[in-house]
Amino acid sequence: MRILLGYFLICCHSISYSQSIEKAFVIYNTKGGKTTVKRMLEQSQQANCILFGEFHDNPIIHWLQLEMADYLSTSNSTIFGFEMIESDQQVLLDLYITGKIDAKQFKDSCRLWPNYETDYRPLLDLAKEKGIPCIASNVKRKYASLLFKKGRTALDTLSEIDKMKFASLDFPVDSTLSQYREVRKMGGHGMGLNMMDAQAFKDATMALHIHRYLDLNFNVLHFNGAFHSDYYQGILWYLKRYDQLSKKKYLTISTVSQNQINKLEKEHVGKADFIICVPENMTKTH
Repeated sequence: MRILLGYFLICCHSISYSQSIEKAFVIYNTKGGKTTVKRMLEQSQQANCILFGEFHDNPIIHWLQLEMADYLSTSNSTIFGFEMIESDQQVLLDLYITGKIDAKQFKDSCRLWPNYETDYRPLLDLAKEKGIPCIASNVKRKYASLLFKKGRTALDTLSEIDKMKFASLDFPVDSTLSQYREVRKMGGHGMGLNMMDAQAFKDATMALHIHRYLDLNFNVLHFNGAFHSDYYQGILWYLKRYDQLSKKKYLTISTVSQNQINKLEKEHVGKADFIICVPENMTKTH
């Protein structure tokens, strides 16, 4: 009897273990119901702007981003946007996509993230192959840092050309939004307000660059950290301000991690239109 019980427990453990590793991800809708990659791709095709919120170091998410980019690349109106490339490097990005500089020249000249080769170069190379324009959407890091340390007035002395590359310095911030409240808490009593402003500065700038292309009737697939668009806030909040008179269709995607991915935890429900749930023990790209 003990032998049979032991065998049963081993079998149960094996089944449980196999189920925990059989799926690398599960996709949920905003209400927490399970859905499919096919459904997510079909819905993305109906949107004017997709904000694909990632974990920067997650291989599954980068693979799904590449799949979506390839799926949408058949449309002449779809272009790609990147939080990971700062707006002052737009010219370098254009030169690379149009083949006027090679991969080494681009890498040597551009400020790129440590995981560029594994995670973002495939997207740029797809764009290069298909002739798809790309947007360097983020504010220059040193400007966001300067705002964080000294406030908005520290950027007043920059040239008008520099200022064209980021959101107007009178950009509003809705401090009641949960994401900004969280950022403000992280900064503590001393730097909380500036930290929130710096985060919003990035969001407003990325939204500005996306908006400029939406205004030209392009559709934009934008890659950004999930925090920048979770709960329909951040970038999307600013996009809706810029596009108040338009009827653009937006779609958001978020990434979350859980110990068990077969049911979406309550805290993640409502984060986006599609929520990609990955295991907490997933290997990282950097």
